Amino acid sequence: MPSNPRALKNAILALEDGRSFRGRAFGHSGTTTGEICFNTSMTGYQEIITDPSYRGQIVTMTYPLQGNYGVNPADAESSSPHVRGFVIGELCEIPSSWRSQQSLADYFSEHQIIGIEDIDTRALTKHLRDKGAMRAVITTELNEDEAIRAAQDAPSMEGSDFVKEVSTQKDYLWEGESRLWTIPSVTTKQIGNYQELPPVKYRIVAYDFGIKWNILRSLRQSGFEIEVINSRTPASEVLAKKPDGVFLSNGPGDPAALTYIHEEVKQLIGKVPLFGICLGHQILTHCFGGSTYKLKFGHRGGNHPVKDLRSGKVAITAQNHGFATDDSSLPEEIEVTHVNLNDQTVEGMRSTKHPVFSVQHHPEAAPGPNDDKGFFDEFIALIESAK
Repeated sequence: MPSNPRALKNAILALEDGRSFRGRAFGHSGTTTGEICFNTSMTGYQEIITDPSYRGQIVTMTYPLQGNYGVNPADAESSSPHVRGFVIGELCEIPSSWRSQQSLADYFSEHQIIGIEDIDTRALTKHLRDKGAMRAVITTELNEDEAIRAAQDAPSMEGSDFVKEVSTQKDYLWEGESRLWTIPSVTTKQIGNYQELPPVKYRIVAYDFGIKWNILRSLRQSGFEIEVINSRTPASEVLAKKPDGVFLSNGPGDPAALTYIHEEVKQLIGKVPLFGICLGHQILTHCFGGSTYKLKFGHRGGNHPVKDLRSGKVAITAQNHGFATDDSSLPEEIEVTHVNLNDQTVEGMRSTKHPVFSVQHHPEAAPGPNDDKGFFDEFIALIESAK
């Protein structure tokens, strides 16, 4: 590999339907395959790159310039990047931020992630909106025909189980920051740019299907002590811990393929309060006898409007998912509480019989707005009402 991560080769981005684009690789060279999708966030590339929900995917950023504020450990959502590849219009070679510790190109070089720049991301995104998310290849080694065939031979996202790759192998108690970083305010008790975390109110167990660190931060900031457990942990072991509640995290892949997880979560319903986000929401869909389906091009970005059907309130939300709940498959006891105003897909639901609720979007954002961060407080209210 070249010592200079910018001195890499010309590269090809090829799609399984035969469309291809030429650009220049950065970070690493070689060949990588995955499902290509697009994200409409204007900032937050590091959080996106390190989000375990992107396991198995090549991410296209619609905002044209990436890397302008560099990379720093505080913005990571996991311990390593998870994207299979990164497609952008232009790479900023010299980041400008007092927080930056590394350039995006150097970060990709360190973790052997292939990025490709000089791509017409507008044309690519319009193509994906028209044809749908599909398998793709980024390569510095193959010619155009070989790359297209490699994309066609790549595994499909449908039926995939990436949870087993990203879930923690060892259970742990989340400690995180001892203080909460915040914007200085005269209304909060602060030391410099930090405010003290609240005391622990309740102890919960969090299934790690690919959990983002900002979910853990948000839970702790809401007063939870969190034990993070492997995705294959039996329900009996969870109940033996006698938690006040159980959280079901976000994660990658096809929720219908996770039957071994469905069976364990089913055994928790009615025995402990449950809160699910994203993949956790989809898992609950299957646990209640419903089904999920693959969206044409998914919801990924920080600008998706979601309506609370109970209050009429509309929130702008952060999202990252390629599958959705089929509302017609849900039993009568499940109330749809939120819908996406772009396409009317299910964005939230609750059980009318048991202390269970879930949301499809990401109230913790990172990156994105915090309009719906109150769901963590709603989890506390659910636990208190169940006692």
